[in-house]
Amino acid sequence: MSTHTHYDVAIIGAGMSGLAAGIRLAHFGKRVCIFERHNAPGGLNGFYSIAGRKYDVGLHAVTNYVRPGVKGTPLTKLLRQLRIDRDEFALCEQKQSRVTFGPRGAAGSVSLRFTNDFAVFENEVAQNFPSQIDGFRALVAAVRAHNEVSLDAKPVSAREIVRRHIADPLLEDMLFCPVMYYGSAQEHDMEWSQFVIMFKALFFEGFARPFDGVRVIIRVLLEKYRAAGGERRMKCGVKKIITRENRAAALVLDNGEEITATHILSSIGAVETEALIEFSIFDSRFSIGGAAAPFSDWRGSAQSKIENRKSKIPEGRLSYVETITVLNRQPADFGWGDDTIIFFNDSPRFNYERPEHAQVDTRSGVICFPNNFAYPGDQQLPEGLFRCTCLANYDLWKNLSDSPGEYRAAKQRWFGDIAASAKRFLPPLAQPAALESATVATDMFTPLTITKFTGHAAGAIYGSPVKNRPGRTALDNVYLCGTDQGFLGIIGAMLSGISMANYHVLQK
Repeated sequence: MSTHTHYDVAIIGAGMSGLAAGIRLAHFGKRVCIFERHNAPGGLNGFYSIAGRKYDVGLHAVTNYVRPGVKGTPLTKLLRQLRIDRDEFALCEQKQSRVTFGPRGAAGSVSLRFTNDFAVFENEVAQNFPSQIDGFRALVAAVRAHNEVSLDAKPVSAREIVRRHIADPLLEDMLFCPVMYYGSAQEHDMEWSQFVIMFKALFFEGFARPFDGVRVIIRVLLEKYRAAGGERRMKCGVKKIITRENRAAALVLDNGEEITATHILSSIGAVETEALIEFSIFDSRFSIGGAAAPFSDWRGSAQSKIENRKSKIPEGRLSYVETITVLNRQPADFGWGDDTIIFFNDSPRFNYERPEHAQVDTRSGVICFPNNFAYPGDQQLPEGLFRCTCLANYDLWKNLSDSPGEYRAAKQRWFGDIAASAKRFLPPLAQPAALESATVATDMFTPLTITKFTGHAAGAIYGSPVKNRPGRTALDNVYLCGTDQGFLGIIGAMLSGISMANYHVLQK
């Protein structure tokens, strides 16, 4: 345990952005400590063990993958700034993925295949939507020209810009489905810069995965952080932030200990960070209108200002459930060996919104086969993995939080419904019962699981729909990084931590 009570920088949360920020700051001699409430790092992209098996939490794939020698991309920038050799992440490319709309076998079902070669996706659009290909290429040019990482860009509707180029609603929805599932906290639409971030990450660059999953990336980050001299305190969260003169004067930890820091970077979310702010009795007097005022007057005025700011940060509404099926055979043995990730939708329009009348919406979702990456030397994962993700309603799951039996029954019911929905978009099994007989273990997380292990309000996996690019908060020395700062994906989260460390600490 650290004996220091003051740090140059305190970081709240040991997720990808917090770890990356810590490495960057420690490289420049800053005394840094990361405070994490849980016993494992990684946050939304961690892993856990059950009966000796390790399960990735959020990782379907690392986006933004580029091959060696490609420069000027998020991955190469990240590796340079954190002094990581790309071989340390041991990333293996996807085989292929696709977006499929329409019930399998029904007339009008359409698929767009894509790989880490953008030409494949462009050709798929040309073949399936020949009347739209010129508009698609114009959209691609607009995506390439946009500076998506600008910290002062004004929010613009992505739907509005896409519709300037794409006239077919089906193609429009097929373009939005994967980028929304992999990064949008906003229902129905996206902010243009966020659309561009995800479009480039998925289609211009691509998917990859370490053979051993996300723990490889976490292990590399922890080693770099430790080697740079950073400190880390696990099972030691931040309970509140004490303020003084519009700054964070101290952090009170879960164990009651109080520490101070010149700067604070929070990776836990905007709503969650602002909820920590509390006033200190040391602010006993404050000047209002040029005259000294009692603390009670100042507290009312300042707290009103803070609460007004908090009210402008909406909680996220979008949460997910995910099922994991462990098999004693490879997916290829079922005829499922071609696709790495499948984004599916069975409705006339893609409805990216919180389901209002059901705990889960099985009409659309994401299927992932971690086995179907191009691992070196034709390596195979020791067991087959079949993962399915769908949109969920946090409040309807929360209603079951006091009824363990009903909660377990709901999980069991939806596990079967999600699998049944997903299988419609896969090659049919020769023997319908083959999947069940090959299943050796299952697990499932719900919105309640997300809140329990990440602290995200309402189980909102991508945080608030309103992002804060500059990362500033109500306090002058507290800054956001990660999900609610606005850079998306695993690579984006790490770049967020680096960018905010550079912008708010190292450049001052």
